[in-house]
Order: sequence, then C-alpha cells, then structure tokens
Amino acid sequence: MKARLIRLLEPAIEAAGYELVELEFSSASRRALLRVYIDRTDGERVTVDDCAEVSRTVSAVMDTADPIERAYELEVSSPGFDRPLRKRAHFERFLGSEVRLELAAPLEGRKRFKGQLVAVEGEELIMEVDGRTWRLPLGQIDKARLVA
Repeated sequence: MKARLIRLLEPAIEAAGYELVELEFSSASRRALLRVYIDRTDGERVTVDDCAEVSRTVSAVMDTADPIERAYELEVSSPGFDRPLRKRAHFERFLGSEVRLELAAPLEGRKRFKGQLVAVEGEELIMEVDGRTWRLPLGQIDKARLVA
C-alpha cells in the first residue's frame, strides 16, 4: 500500500513545488491514518500554509483515485529533526550525519544500525557503527531517520 500511495502522490506533490520525504500509512486502528512528510525544494522551512496547500493537493488526488477503501485521517507535516530518509538522494544529502536505520532482513544477524553515514557507493550505504564499517544494501533499508 505504501509504495502504491507514493507512486500516486509523489508526482502531484512535486508538481506543487514540494518534495515527498516520506509517507506512512497505518490501518491498525478504527480509523486509518495517512501521514505525509514534505519538504520545500527552495531550502526554506516548511510552514503551516505549506502543509495546508499540500493537504489540499493530496486530498484532491486521493478523492479522484480513491485508493483507500475506508475512512482515514490525513496529516501533512515537515520531516522534523529526526527526518526520514527514503531515497538515495536523501542519504547523499546527509553524508556525515548520524543515522538510525532498520533493514528488511538481517545482515550478519543484525537488522538495526545507528551510526555515521559515510558514503553511498553503487547500491550500498556505507556506515560507521560501533567502530565497524558496514556496507548496507540500499534496497534492503526498511526505515531510516536522522538522529536528532
């Protein structure tokens, strides 16, 4: 569902002049929640007005495509200090930063990593974690965030 929603919403959000940083969809409770994290492409801070504009854009796309079959709440916000990292460009932008991430499948018995983002080479992310260099496959990263 998440990948489908990203494919659906990302072009409209970009056309409005924003970047879709991350998207979360949870249907675990009575009312589903669609949370959209955006950033401005001009480097300025995201304002409440930006969130309202993107909310209108997302609502229009969702109303037309109707990909969620039940009632849901929509939240649009800035990525915050613990910014989610989803794309290769996100990792490249924050080289040298401290990152917390989780892999979809264990690597050498480990799924969770917290350390310094050193490089992005080919299809791998290079991190220094607990004094060791790890080469993590970009395609296996399930969740990643900057450490605030």
